[in-house]
Amino acid sequence: MDTPPRSTSSSNQSVKLVGMEIEEIGAFEAKTRLSELLERVARGHVYRITKRGRPIAELRPPASTTRRPQFGCDRGRIEMADDFDAPLEDLKRYG
Repeated sequence: MDTPPRSTSSSNQSVKLVGMEIEEIGAFEAKTRLSELLERVARGHVYRITKRGRPIAELRPPASTTRRPQFGCDRGRIEMADDFDAPLEDLKRYG
């Protein structure tokens, strides 16, 4: 089912970048085929959306480096003194 996308204009072309193919697609065509494009993006495809032949956006999977840190991932990296919440000498006269 991984068929190449239909082209309604002759300006659609593929550009090779660092082992990844970026397919250019017009804004109107991208709008009318958004659901299909999103399915293909989920499988790793990348699209450069153009308007009147000029690139305006890229549709790509999210970067895997933007994951949220997992709870407890810094365990053992931080140490607190036993008296970290003790009053400071300078402030004892106010307490």
